[in-house]
Amino acid sequence: MVKTATFEALLESLQEDGDGYLFTLEGKQYRITDRDEVRAIAESHGYILIY
Repeated sequence: MVKTATFEALLESLQEDGDGYLFTLEGKQYRITDRDEVRAIAESHGYILIY
């Protein structure tokens, strides 16, 4: 199965949380401080990102 997502859509799903952001992907939640971390997380889940 090929999984794709736009980088913009992933960024829109971030929720601000004090000093950083909460990011949820496939039911797993991540606390990140840099929005660019979204890319690495999505790729670790097997996503191909579209910019």
